[in-house]
Amino acid sequence: MRGADISQPSLFISRTIEDFVPAKHPLRAIRKLIDEALRELDTQFNRLYADEGRESVAPERLIRASLLQVLYTIRSERQLVEQIRYNMLYRWFVGLEIEDNVWHHATFSKNRERLLDEALMSRLFQSVLKIARRHHLLSDDHFSVDGTLIDAWASHKSFKPKDDDNNTPTGKERNFHNERRSNATHQSSTDADAELMRKGKGMEARLRYGVHHLVENRNHLIVDVRTAKAASVHEREAALDMLGNIPGEHHITVGGDKGFDTHDFVGQCRNMNITPHVACNTERPGGSALDERTTRHAGYEISQIKRKMIETTFGWSKHYGGLRRMMYRGLEKVSARVMFTDIGFNVLRISNLVPIEAL
Repeated sequence: MRGADISQPSLFISRTIEDFVPAKHPLRAIRKLIDEALRELDTQFNRLYADEGRESVAPERLIRASLLQVLYTIRSERQLVEQIRYNMLYRWFVGLEIEDNVWHHATFSKNRERLLDEALMSRLFQSVLKIARRHHLLSDDHFSVDGTLIDAWASHKSFKPKDDDNNTPTGKERNFHNERRSNATHQSSTDADAELMRKGKGMEARLRYGVHHLVENRNHLIVDVRTAKAASVHEREAALDMLGNIPGEHHITVGGDKGFDTHDFVGQCRNMNITPHVACNTERPGGSALDERTTRHAGYEISQIKRKMIETTFGWSKHYGGLRRMMYRGLEKVSARVMFTDIGFNVLRISNLVPIEAL
C-alpha cells in the first residue's frame, strides 16, 4: 500500500535534542573532553565579562561552535551559524535545545573576538594536555620539532615600501613588476606582521607566517606551538624556545629534519641536557654536526622514524583546520587561531585513543 505524502506538524514534542544524537557518535567523546577542559577556564571567562549589562553569548558555546568549524572544515561564520540552525547534531554539541534561537553570524563573530586571546587559548591548550597526561598519553622523554609556513591574509599588492606615502593614483593598480622587494624595505599595508618568505629554492615568495610545533613521540600529540613572523624567526630559534619550556631536568631526545643539523643548534641542545636526534645533512659545508656517538644508537633510528609523524599535524591543520590560508590579521590573532586549531587536533586525537567510557 502506498504511503500518503502528508505532513502534519505536532503541537507538542516529547523528545529532547539528546535523543537525536547517536550513542556512539564521535562527537560525544569530543564534547566530554572539551567540557572538562572548559571547566578550568571559569575564572578566566569571568575576567573577560562585566558583572552588569546585557548577557552575551556564553563563551563555552562560542568555543564549542568554533571547534565544530575546525573539525568539519566550515569555511565561514555565516555558514557555521546556518548549519547550527538546522543541524540537530551541531545544536547538541554547542549546547542549544531544539527551541533555542541561534545567534546572528555577526553577533557570533563580534563575541568571539574577545576569545581570540593568546593567553586564554594557551590556558585551554594546557587544560587539554592535562587530560592527555592523566590518561598516560604523553611522553616526557622523546620529542620532535618542525616548522611550516601558512599564507597570510594579505596580497602582494599590499606589500609596499615602508616610506611610501601612498603615491599610487586612486583607481589604478600598483605595478610591482621588476621592483626589488624585501622585508627590510617593504611592509604589507593590510597585515604589518606578515613577511615575504619562500618555502624553497625556485618557489614563489608570499606573505606568510611561520608555525612551529613540538610533538611528543608516543602518540604524536602537540605539546607546544609557536607562531612567529616567517622571516624574522627561524625554526631552530623557535624549537629551542619550546624545548626550554619542557618541565623537569631529566634527559630527553628531540628529532628533527636536516634543517636542524647545525653545530649551533646541536651544541645548544646538548647544553640543555637534550640529545639531538636530527637527520644528518652531509651536504652541508663542514659536514654533519652529529657523529657515530649519537647515530650508532637504536634510539636515533627510532627518532628518525617517529619525527616524520609531525607532518601529520601540519597536514591536518591546513587541510581540515583551515590554516592553509589565514583569515585573521596580526600576529596576536593569528597565533591564537593557530593554537585553537592545534587544540582541535589534540582533542580529536585523544578521543580516538581513549574509550568514551574512560573519559
